[in-house]
Amino acid sequence: MTEQEKIRQDAPLYEALCDYAAQGRASFHTPGHKGQAADLLSLPLWMDLTELPGTDSLFECSGAIREAERRAAELFGAADTAISAGGCTLAIQGMLAAFTKPGDTVLFSRNLHRSAVNTAMLLDLRPVWLAHSRDAGEGLPGRIAPSEAAAALTAHPGAAAVYLTSPDYYGCLSDLNGIAAVCRQYGVPLLVDNAHGTHLIAFGLHPLQCGATASACSAHKTLPVLTGGAWLHCADPDAAPRLKSAMALFGSTSPCYLTMASLDVARAWLARDGMAAFRRLAETVDGLRTLAREVGFGLPQGECDPVRLTLLPSAVGYGGEEAADYFRMQGAECEHSDRAAVVFILTPFNSERDIAVLRRAMERFPVRAPISLPAGETVLPSMAMPPRAALRQGSVRVPTEQAAGRIAAEAACPCPPGVPIVMPGERVDDKCVKILLNTGIHEISVLQ
Repeated sequence: MTEQEKIRQDAPLYEALCDYAAQGRASFHTPGHKGQAADLLSLPLWMDLTELPGTDSLFECSGAIREAERRAAELFGAADTAISAGGCTLAIQGMLAAFTKPGDTVLFSRNLHRSAVNTAMLLDLRPVWLAHSRDAGEGLPGRIAPSEAAAALTAHPGAAAVYLTSPDYYGCLSDLNGIAAVCRQYGVPLLVDNAHGTHLIAFGLHPLQCGATASACSAHKTLPVLTGGAWLHCADPDAAPRLKSAMALFGSTSPCYLTMASLDVARAWLARDGMAAFRRLAETVDGLRTLAREVGFGLPQGECDPVRLTLLPSAVGYGGEEAADYFRMQGAECEHSDRAAVVFILTPFNSERDIAVLRRAMERFPVRAPISLPAGETVLPSMAMPPRAALRQGSVRVPTEQAAGRIAAEAACPCPPGVPIVMPGERVDDKCVKILLNTGIHEISVLQ
């Protein structure tokens, strides 16, 4: 037995990664490089450096890192861009910290990531929830309409910002042009969690192209970037100087230089070849959507990410999890599945073999009679106290079945997609209990 084999036996996570890779499944999940961009991401261990003369320092940058950020800002049309080696979570934290102050009211779409919920607790923000239109199809959360943003801003004239997730996990795009126009009318910034949409720059659909004030972009999800690489883009030149100090409140002082370098390489690739590569990919995905319709799958309605493939399998007799199991057995690993949908993330780094595996699995899909999914329930528990107040009180973990009537002390959510079912400070109701149990969450922290 070699030394590496001995170490592998004593390193369970390393062994699990090796075992998974050995299965050879086509990757339709993050990260965007798909393990296929070795020529582009030739980042050896000797590049895993620290703050040294010539390598710059992330939160006090004035050299190479600052120039990398400047070039990213130029590509995305931002007044300024800040690199994150702490994922989109750090970009979201910095974005909210740069545009709000403690006690501010912020209008949030309910399908926000838990990182935004946690940031709201830390910054003492007061959330007001925007209603989704349910316009995307059965089982999907739907979009935020400009009229909903206008109504909420009228009802809450002191709101500090509007915060949306677009695209959502299923690729559905809200009308950011219309919402940005509403926000300008009311004089508030539009902040967008664009974690899954960095590549939308290739289609004129990036939030900054649609009038957003700032955008947190999880580049590693769809670009050839190492996991944890993200950008925070800001279109407001007055707010731009606050980005670094806001992110420094939350970010590690030991950022990974390999991750930051991969962002720089991916930006250069996107500017030179990536835009055209994504447009070619959109043609491939169009073909897969046509095949999906021929097989009988449902698809999300309305405007969607041109390269995100989301299948709604109830029309062919399956729930999303069962359909995902079928695709997995056929060698295609999806990004996410739930009761209604199967989500595939495609990037230009999916090989021709990957696409062939997915296409063949779709062609051979064992169609059954359509089924009706249980009606999706809109969950909006009552807010008993601000999130930060809930954070600062004593809590206890209880079985989910016993949580009804109690006040949540944490964001309880399945991940992926990381969208909370109940937020800190909200009173857990019977609907919450049912949905939490259905998603496999059998314990929850509540206030004592």
